[in-house]
Amino acid sequence: MRVAILTFDGFNEPGTFIALGLLNRLSAHGWSAEIASPTAYVTSMSGVRVQAQRPLEYANDADAVIFGSGIYTRAIAENSALLDRLQLDPVRQSIAAQCSGTLLLARLGLVGGMPACTDLTTKPWLIEAGVRVIDEPFHARGPIATAGGCLASQYLAAWLMARHAGLAAAARALHLAAPVGEKDAYVARLLDRVRPFIDTGAGA
Repeated sequence: MRVAILTFDGFNEPGTFIALGLLNRLSAHGWSAEIASPTAYVTSMSGVRVQAQRPLEYANDADAVIFGSGIYTRAIAENSALLDRLQLDPVRQSIAAQCSGTLLLARLGLVGGMPACTDLTTKPWLIEAGVRVIDEPFHARGPIATAGGCLASQYLAAWLMARHAGLAAAARALHLAAPVGEKDAYVARLLDRVRPFIDTGAGA
């Protein structure tokens, strides 16, 4: 399972690194989550410089794609030359976005009429783009998922794990990273949030 985590300059660290760390807990099952960027290096909103593991176009061949968030996402959404490098296919890929990354999903025509989650800063931009924003941390329909809030990237990771590796494998992987003393409750809460969107693939 190859997962591309799309990461641009000005990226939000939790959105990228939490998903990256959690998904690679399934490396023994053949999973590989990697940072894919339009340039060789990208710098986070806090000044952390990271070397891309893959070029942006890796997302076109990956099994799953996560759009991270960042402070320059609105400008990226208007950069047609950059977004034209992405040729994603929800028929064969699972595609997710966290916070302002949902704006890029909308720009690529991948949100459609489904409700979407995002952060408070991005919400008015999405509404302006005609997207129905809901006050929830996570929502999915079929192969498309969105999450709102930096720490909500854990829901995207849990959803991908459960959708493609099964709930049992997802629970084991998440259990390794969950806080000591509350592991069972923490994992149960994560999976309870994403479980309704695994089998039915639909929401409100």
